[in-house]
Amino acid sequence: MALDGTSTWSAFQAELDGIPLVTDPAQVARLSQDWSIFSPILTAQLAQKRADLVVCPTHLEQVLRVAKACVQHRIPITPRGTGTGNYGQAVPLYGGIVLDLSRMQRICWIKPGSARVEAGVKPLTLDRKAKEMGWEMRMIPSTFRTATLGGFVTGGSGGIGGIQFSGLAARGNVLAVQVVTLEDEPQVVELRGDALRGVNHGWGLNGIVTEVELPLAPAYPWAEWIVSFAEFENLMRFSQALAESDGIVKKLISCHAWPIPSYFTALKSSIPEGSHCVLVMVAEPSLEPLQELVSAWGGQVCYRKTPQEASKGLTLAEFAINHTTLHARAANPNLTYLAARFPRGETGIQAAVQVHEQFQRPEGPEVMLHIEFFRSNGTAGCSSLELVEFSTPERLEEIKAYQRTLGITFSNNHSHYIEDGMRASVQDVLDLKRWMDPYGLMNPGKTRLATPS
Repeated sequence: MALDGTSTWSAFQAELDGIPLVTDPAQVARLSQDWSIFSPILTAQLAQKRADLVVCPTHLEQVLRVAKACVQHRIPITPRGTGTGNYGQAVPLYGGIVLDLSRMQRICWIKPGSARVEAGVKPLTLDRKAKEMGWEMRMIPSTFRTATLGGFVTGGSGGIGGIQFSGLAARGNVLAVQVVTLEDEPQVVELRGDALRGVNHGWGLNGIVTEVELPLAPAYPWAEWIVSFAEFENLMRFSQALAESDGIVKKLISCHAWPIPSYFTALKSSIPEGSHCVLVMVAEPSLEPLQELVSAWGGQVCYRKTPQEASKGLTLAEFAINHTTLHARAANPNLTYLAARFPRGETGIQAAVQVHEQFQRPEGPEVMLHIEFFRSNGTAGCSSLELVEFSTPERLEEIKAYQRTLGITFSNNHSHYIEDGMRASVQDVLDLKRWMDPYGLMNPGKTRLATPS
């Protein structure tokens, strides 16, 4: 689908005069990869995939020029923020260009309760600016220092704050997006409310997202605690009770079965050897009822930071979500992960305990449970980015098959097809794609229902 011949590519580049380009082969190769390296299966499938060129627009007018040129020459576009996605969303399967939007860093406006930014603004930047006005982001990815908000909305599903506000797909958690279409004459389109659902976690399959509008939450002083437990079941029951304690204002409940805490280099000296732990972020006025809950379930507070201390250096948010996988793989590169969703309530607790016990081995566990609590449809639930000692793809399927007998469901984080991911349906993605991307240029190959021949 890409242009043929060096001279033809040179002519195309000339049409983009004044727009920053990356042509160095090593840099192009680096910007053609993302964090799908967490999956040995995707690593093998995508390792040789490369763009022909990386284009780095700095404002909307440049994006429109790029879109028009790509439509005219039928060049595939793979949009990218900073490449922190885990499913190969930012890896070009058919060459063409990687459209790096990370240089679009303008904060359009911030007002009480909401903000609008260009796609390349980092979550940390917006969060700090909003806090100057007494507000903060409702949720942030664990990659909040490096990710972009355009990438978070189009490639992410949720983050730290999900225990209060659910996921990004929940109605009201994304207010609007500005999108450039890939029509013969590219248009700038504003999508609001339910109309933007096909873009949220749509992997850049339809239009080019250039701005996002997000709701904000009142800023709280967040304290950070780590609570350790000798028994995994007590860890789960405490965490479930905390998740259901509506009067305790919280931002993070991230559970880690031993030996996961041993992978946290900056934290492991605080966590008793051999114990399981939960990383907690709660509003400072909620510390007293939190301590009562810790005592009720026999936990030990082994790490404390005041909001003032937590605002400096690493935060517990950077050991949660898929940052857990990042720390674990630094210690053991053979580890990969499975993305699981547990049943609610008592059934989920029992399922987690069974999984924890099932995969213990004398040489160390084959499966280590890392569980994140979130809120969805008004109730608390939990999902797991389970760490797994990788052996073969077939063994991963056997591990999942056992867990399905317990009512656990999975998204396939070892597939680059959006149908296998966290969406219940991709119909809204494809509906937008038919309108905005009639030539199938946006991130081709990432859906089975619209794969180039």
